[in-house]
Amino acid sequence: MLPRGLTELDKRTRSIALRVASVIVFALGWELSSARLDSLLFPSFTETVEALAGLLLSPRLWEALWISNQAMVLGFFLAVAVGIPLGLLMGRFRAAERYLDPYLSILYVTPKSALIPIVIMASGLGLLSRVLVVFISAIVVITINVRAGLRMIDPTWLEMARSFGATEGQLWRRVFLPGALPAILTGLRLGLARAVSGMITVELLLIALGIGQLMLYFRETFEAAGLYAMVIVVVAEAVLLLQASRWLQGRITRWTSEGGAR
Repeated sequence: MLPRGLTELDKRTRSIALRVASVIVFALGWELSSARLDSLLFPSFTETVEALAGLLLSPRLWEALWISNQAMVLGFFLAVAVGIPLGLLMGRFRAAERYLDPYLSILYVTPKSALIPIVIMASGLGLLSRVLVVFISAIVVITINVRAGLRMIDPTWLEMARSFGATEGQLWRRVFLPGALPAILTGLRLGLARAVSGMITVELLLIALGIGQLMLYFRETFEAAGLYAMVIVVVAEAVLLLQASRWLQGRITRWTSEGGAR
């Protein structure tokens, strides 16, 4: 029987090997498919990698990322600042939920592409309109997850706290916020994904700035490799942000798993 440390090392090595193998198979499939189709609009994997390398060395990409991520960061943090208190309010007080839930449901089911023209007409074509689109994209999922986290708290915790004479402030500090923390962090992670999506959507549909401007330029000039490279950049940024948020969530909520292990 292998030592535990060696077993964990073997599992990690196999996991890395499988991921590398999947990337190699994907790249080979892409290369062979492009050679078979021989289409101007479907570049090979090597052409896309070359275009990606050129973009990474070009100041155009970093300027575009700077412009686009300004709206994404501002809109996301605004959604966090509004969505968390709103979700806590709706989760704690039924009257607040009855009043606010219809508006939240409307935002949830309405396509963001239908709201973008209204936002543009109300706030213009500047940074504010892009921030508002990102804000609308992220706030709904953050609020819903925070409300659900508060509602899923075990009622026996509240009964026990009240039996010891806990005040409303103590309930928030000792029961509500710690109990809802995992759901709050999940809402932030999902809201971050929606924020990235909103950032790209508004730039591709109406305001061609930053990343959206580069993507539209490559499309209009039929530079398929550059367009595919830009898609890879957007996907890579989204994956890195989500992985960072997942790591942060694991660090913050480690006490839950440690408490359960005991």
